[in-house]
Amino acid sequence: MIEKKQIVNSQENAILVGVVQGDQTEQQVTEYLDELAFLAETAGAITVKRFTQKLKHPDSKTFVGKGKLEEIKKYIETKGNIGLLIFDDELTGSQISNIEKVVGTKTIDRSDLILDIFASRAKTAQAKTQVELAQYQYILPRLKGMWKHLERQGGGVGTRGPGETEIETDRRIVKDKISLLRKRLSEIDKQSFTQRKERGEFIRVALVGYTNVGKSTLMNVLSKSEVFAENKLFATLDTTTRKVVFEQTPFLLSDTVGFIRKLPHHLVESFKSTLDEVREADILLHVVDISHVQYEEQLAVVNKTLAELGCAEKPTITIFNKMDKYAAEAFDQWLEEEVKQDILRELRERWQEETKGNCVFVSATEKTNLENLRQTILNKVREMYQIRYPYRAEYFY
Repeated sequence: MIEKKQIVNSQENAILVGVVQGDQTEQQVTEYLDELAFLAETAGAITVKRFTQKLKHPDSKTFVGKGKLEEIKKYIETKGNIGLLIFDDELTGSQISNIEKVVGTKTIDRSDLILDIFASRAKTAQAKTQVELAQYQYILPRLKGMWKHLERQGGGVGTRGPGETEIETDRRIVKDKISLLRKRLSEIDKQSFTQRKERGEFIRVALVGYTNVGKSTLMNVLSKSEVFAENKLFATLDTTTRKVVFEQTPFLLSDTVGFIRKLPHHLVESFKSTLDEVREADILLHVVDISHVQYEEQLAVVNKTLAELGCAEKPTITIFNKMDKYAAEAFDQWLEEEVKQDILRELRERWQEETKGNCVFVSATEKTNLENLRQTILNKVREMYQIRYPYRAEYFY
């Protein structure tokens, strides 16, 4: 029997590894490793060193070159107390095995790290089942390379055998587990679908965006509720839905799981029912952390994911959040106020044009420009009611 253990131990020292490949720049990979470091911190690890290498193509056996791997090995031997090696790109089971043979340190990739975070954050039966399914789907193609890591217990006649036979036994166990989890998730999905149908004729609004952009904070402000919000990646896994009323116009507001660059496709598949909240929404509120150095890339990642979900054409309001943080980081103390206002005006004009007027600039924590946001949402909700239920005048007057 295969047992899954927590991958990242609290306060474990970690080394990050990134490869500059294709048309990527060193600056981009540095920023990607910043995000990987944040992921590691969220999982409980402490980043002590980073290694990068420029390659046309990753090495098929060890992902990085032999020289770089030896450099990493020497650092680990010199530094000591390194418990984890994290690669920013997805590794095969054999690559993980080959790397560990050289460096003698537990090695995982970005997908494994994200799955570990999801596993630690899952609270409801639905989220736990979704994550467990994604973990087994991740393990299945890597069984051969990862075989020596797998814990087993008890067996009986016919369940043990040397070499490939044992791996095939593991493969059958994993496939059976995946099948069982899919059936369980299908039952939960039916219950969730029934719950969504019972919400009546209310217009549905869903908060979407990259992870850690402030969706849950906005949810709290707009719905006057207490949804868990934290400055960590994937603070929210389970969809939270609240009934909100603006000027006697009711609608349902949902906070959804955040997207991220290189989100493991197993998670997208497993979280189908959670993402159904996005698919079935009438209006999307796309929250963007404008203070983030890569906010445009994050915005593009979310738009790409929405397109993959078939939601690209939904009515969308883009909310540029954390304007207070943007101003603090973008403007130095000697910059004249007039120049600051010119920069902010150009920023707003640019995105007003790109979103065809469907954007608002706010600070959820400072509660800046929230009245404008509420009015923008209210107008869009009333517009949807007029289209959907023209005979229900009480919804939009």
